[in-house]
Amino acid sequence: RSLVLSLNQQPLPAACACPHSASLGPLELTRKILRDKQNKKNSGQPIPVFPSWVYERPALIGDFLIGTSLSTDTTVPIGTLPLASQESMIVEDLLYVLIGVDGRYITAQALVGRQNRAFSLDPNLDLSIKELVTRILPVAASYSAVTRFIEEKSSFEYGQVNHALAAAMRTLIKEYMILITQLEHLQRQGLLSLQKLWFYIQPTMRTLEILASLATSVDKGECMGGSTLSLLHDKTFNYTGDSQAQELCLYLTKAASVPYFEILEKWIYRGIINDPYSEFMVEEHELQKEKIQEDYNDKYWDQRYTVVQQQIPSFLQKMADKILSTGKYLNVVRECGRDVTCPVAKEVIYTLKERAYVEQIEKAYNYASKVLLDFLMEEKELVAHLRSIKHYFLMDQGDFFVHFMDLTEEELKKPVDDIITTRLEALLELALRMSTANTDPFKDDLKIDLMPHDLITQLLRVLAIETKQEKAIISAEPTELTLSGLEAFSFDYIVKWPLSLIINRKALTRYQMLFRHMFYCKHVERQLCNVWISNKTAKQFSLHSAKWFAGAFTLRQRMLNFVQNIQYYMMFEVMEPTWHILEKNLKLASNIDDVLSHHTSFLDNCLKDCMLTNPELLKIFSKLMSVCVMFTNCMQRFTQSMKLDSEMERLTLEHGTMLGPPTEEERAEEAAKKKLTNKLLAEHADSLHLTSGFEATINKFDSNFSTHLLDLLDKLSVYSTNDCEHSMLNIIYRLLRFQAGSICRKGWQDSALPVPWLPSLPGVTAASRLGLDSGIGATGS
Repeated sequence: RSLVLSLNQQPLPAACACPHSASLGPLELTRKILRDKQNKKNSGQPIPVFPSWVYERPALIGDFLIGTSLSTDTTVPIGTLPLASQESMIVEDLLYVLIGVDGRYITAQALVGRQNRAFSLDPNLDLSIKELVTRILPVAASYSAVTRFIEEKSSFEYGQVNHALAAAMRTLIKEYMILITQLEHLQRQGLLSLQKLWFYIQPTMRTLEILASLATSVDKGECMGGSTLSLLHDKTFNYTGDSQAQELCLYLTKAASVPYFEILEKWIYRGIINDPYSEFMVEEHELQKEKIQEDYNDKYWDQRYTVVQQQIPSFLQKMADKILSTGKYLNVVRECGRDVTCPVAKEVIYTLKERAYVEQIEKAYNYASKVLLDFLMEEKELVAHLRSIKHYFLMDQGDFFVHFMDLTEEELKKPVDDIITTRLEALLELALRMSTANTDPFKDDLKIDLMPHDLITQLLRVLAIETKQEKAIISAEPTELTLSGLEAFSFDYIVKWPLSLIINRKALTRYQMLFRHMFYCKHVERQLCNVWISNKTAKQFSLHSAKWFAGAFTLRQRMLNFVQNIQYYMMFEVMEPTWHILEKNLKLASNIDDVLSHHTSFLDNCLKDCMLTNPELLKIFSKLMSVCVMFTNCMQRFTQSMKLDSEMERLTLEHGTMLGPPTEEERAEEAAKKKLTNKLLAEHADSLHLTSGFEATINKFDSNFSTHLLDLLDKLSVYSTNDCEHSMLNIIYRLLRFQAGSICRKGWQDSALPVPWLPSLPGVTAASRLGLDSGIGATGS
């Protein structure tokens, strides 16, 4: 203690400040980098900083002051002294050197980089004494390394784990200082020889050597937080055969882990991160949860909290994902205004038995999973919201869509720029109130959305996300074709936090793509049905050329069968079974990540089996739909041209006139008029056929439809075989069943297209492949 006091009482030479300040340059730079990084992360609360004089006064550090001598005594050449005097002088010098002060005959050399401290001995020293001194000096070198480490890592910038480690080392250094004080007392009594000093210092030598080794490793690795704990844990295990060394490392690791485990406990028990120095394994990012409903590519759930690999202690590596999830679950509940605290919370203490951590983290994880899952399922009614979305986006609310499409048919035929959105919203509201959808408690969350792109463009933009083509597709010029309301129409759905974690913008976009696909199919089906209704009137006339008119009826029925089979396949063979699987999985889900995974899998399977993940299939399908729409338009125009004056159509035998029921003479006269009308209509239709080439037009439609259908079947067969998409075999079989006869006559006969996929289909006989069996042939024709 007197040595330490004498050191502190010495005046600070002016010359010593400069060399030491120069050596602190790299350290100051490191502290500045760390400080700037931490202040950037914690912009609202900057970390504290030591005053500058702490670093400008080297005498406060406790390490050797290079370039000056604090001793005012005259140095006697040691070679001129007897051996006993040499030993006495060297023992006194060693007591100084062991606490970081240069002696008369032993001085510390300047450090170069991070290498160990070296010492200079008086060359005139006796060889026997020099040999013993050389054995003791590594203790002083270790002390110097540990002292520098303690002083450096005590700065705020190095984090709480390093602070705790430095504090634990400081405690051990205090014990070491007590030992030196006791040795000084013996020396003053004349009872301390060099041999005794070597004997007393040996147990401490191993301790300081381990401390110095740890300090050097932490410095070289630039370790902070979890990485420091990983290093200490690995060192502890490496000393398994050395119980004393392992006990020392265990003490240091326990002490250093206390602040880290405090952060961990807050995270897994309350969902709070309090990590001002960026030491914890979980890092928080400033993201707005509101963007989940706006940005398709928003990754709030994945990126709000992320794992920092280098800050995971090696003894928690296996549990890192569960630690991340536990805090995330609790944090979601907290952000909903509910305070949660784990009832099984216990203090986490470092131990070599990893099972202790596993059990505590497992309990916290199970509690957090249950709390959030119950919160979403019961209080926020997640499944009920998903059912509501299914009613509208997957079109399982039949009467609602009949009402809605009847009400909006004229409005949706307009170009998208001419559509009044508020009018559509009002019609949607009316359709909801008039149908069974009125009982849905979440119907008010359904909204109208007019998309800026058609379905294929939207699909390509989604598939291009995070690929090389993304920029090219997004920056591409918009199409010059004006979208109709039908092509741009879609529903949207308002989802509030925390349900937006599951039903986010990405999920809603997938629902929208499924809806637009099915909605357009439903529209084409309605158009074909309207043609069928209008054709009912034409059937009563005895046309001279009935064959070409029958061909139009046949093609219309083939198109209608195709559209209805596609719809049946999508709704009853894809969506309904997949939905039941989703409901079953949601009941078995144990955490929110399982719910997310099952919901995403449900949407992915629906998109894939409905041909919406394959642009090639979707383009062929769109061509088929376009042929159907053009055919219906052509037939509607033809039917309109056949109509007579509306006044004549209202004259029927059943209604009579204003003068009362018709007489027998009036009935006969009316029958003659009707016969004449039918004859005129037939002649008018035949003249239209002769002048406009109607039969050739129908044949062209038939040829195009068969060609595209063959192409679709061929591609479906290839994908079902190569990609093992066995569910597509169902639609191939259904389409073949209703189309085989006509395809055989129109497609294979006319164009001689190869059909390699037919022989391999299960359940398709040779007769059915050729369209010759009575059932398929009759349906096809």
